[in-house]
Amino acid sequence: MLYNNVWLIGLGNMGYEYSRVLDSLGIIYTAIGRSEKSTTLFTEKTGHKAHPGGIGIFLQQKPQLPDAAIISVNLENLKDTAVQLLNYGVRHILIEKPGVHHFHEIEELCDLAKEYVAKIMIAYNRRFYASVMKAREIIKEDGGVTSFHFEFTEWTNKLFGLYSHKIESLRTLFLTNSSHVVDTAFYLGGTPDKISCYHAGTLEWHKPSIFAGAGITTEGALFSYNANWQSAGRWSVEIMTPKHRLHLRPMEKLMIQNIDSIAINEVDIDPSHYDTDFKPGLYLQTKAFLEGDYSQFCSVFEQKRHFDTFYKPISGYSL
Repeated sequence: MLYNNVWLIGLGNMGYEYSRVLDSLGIIYTAIGRSEKSTTLFTEKTGHKAHPGGIGIFLQQKPQLPDAAIISVNLENLKDTAVQLLNYGVRHILIEKPGVHHFHEIEELCDLAKEYVAKIMIAYNRRFYASVMKAREIIKEDGGVTSFHFEFTEWTNKLFGLYSHKIESLRTLFLTNSSHVVDTAFYLGGTPDKISCYHAGTLEWHKPSIFAGAGITTEGALFSYNANWQSAGRWSVEIMTPKHRLHLRPMEKLMIQNIDSIAINEVDIDPSHYDTDFKPGLYLQTKAFLEGDYSQFCSVFEQKRHFDTFYKPISGYSL
């Protein structure tokens, strides 16, 4: 590994999942949590010592710089945690998606990354799903994408029931959660050149609630999308090539339909079982980051361009 000494900041569910991967890879890491409760629970689950008090208190101890850091704190603290690390001297950071809580916060991260010549990668783990990696392989073999469609309907009744106590986080649900699907779709299908976006509907805590749109990529592939957060649906991506129709629905599985056939069959993937033994996509994502292989990642600079190119228009948020 290029990076063998890592700081893991944020010890909730995602922090625990990262710790399992780091242990499997034999990486030396320092676990940094916020509350006594979270650090104690982390230690009980992993057997690994954890530092309470948050990153600010930890940095006051003047610790030696790590090779890299992984940020898995809550949405509200993503940007500020990254800023503290950058100012302290950390230059290789993997930060949970979407990297910031609000669109405008990306400017500061990009400015600091440029000033410090730092590498900040956004952790869109679905790029590293075995299903998505196999889809990319088939797309390349088939000669590229001709068109694609994606849906990012959220189960809003269930989500509101779970997170009604964190209503401010739900107000940016498209960016903070649905962007998983959007990122995967454009990662596979190509970057939009032109896009038309339409919105309707309102939830008590999110406006809009119904989304539809279409466009064309820089490579000439046509695409469309929809989501209705006031009806039934799910996340999905469908890719059309000259030879196949590829279905990611659910996104952990890849289904394939051959041209001139109505049969749809599941593609045999993941012989290594990384997506079943660990949170899907997380093992290969973390391994690639620690090896310094950023070829499949979205950098913070790319994320800023994506915000302007498609996330803002699709979101319908008042900016």
